[in-house]
Amino acid sequence: MKSSAVSSLIRVRRSKIHGTGVFAKQAIRKGARVTQYVGEHISHAEADRRYENKAHDDNHTFLFTLDARTVIDGGSGGSSARFINHSCDPNCETVIDKKRVFVEAVRAIRVGEEICYDYMIERDKSDSPDIDVIFACRCGSKNCRGTMLLPPKKVRRKKKSAKKKSAKKTSVKKKSLKKKVATKKAAKKKVVTKKAAKKKASASRR
Repeated sequence: MKSSAVSSLIRVRRSKIHGTGVFAKQAIRKGARVTQYVGEHISHAEADRRYENKAHDDNHTFLFTLDARTVIDGGSGGSSARFINHSCDPNCETVIDKKRVFVEAVRAIRVGEEICYDYMIERDKSDSPDIDVIFACRCGSKNCRGTMLLPPKKVRRKKKSAKKKSAKKTSVKKKSLKKKVATKKAAKKKVVTKKAAKKKASASRR
């Protein structure tokens, strides 16, 4: 679908979630590409330089990470897609296809419904203690996590226990193999003993 055709699905107006939002002009089916996130492609270093003087409590950004090298700055040459708000229960998701970012519907969207996707902003060790307040979410969904940030990464204890379990299984296998080898050796010894006993018996008969 061409970008002009995609853009015809949406319009921009005031949002109850935050400031300006993007809304469906017509019913949108699940799986449809709603719009493309466009803007100037810049480096991460350039993105940091452009926004280094922002206020501490300003969470407004048009930056979209494309990959480890490139960031899309929707504030420079961007489209209405830059006004799409965050939601913890979104009706859309972002998809990267051939170095381009598209917004796709994850379910059917009604006429007039606000277009939203999960920003999935990652946390950083340098974040201030009030980072969750700065990036507070006001989507109002039942499962709202209260912030546009991803939940803190948990210590993966399960994987460690899984490693212990697999190591334990390996040691058990080793023991069982040793037992099998020992049993085979014992069986060979028995055979040899029987043969020796037969030889002794035949020799005594003579």
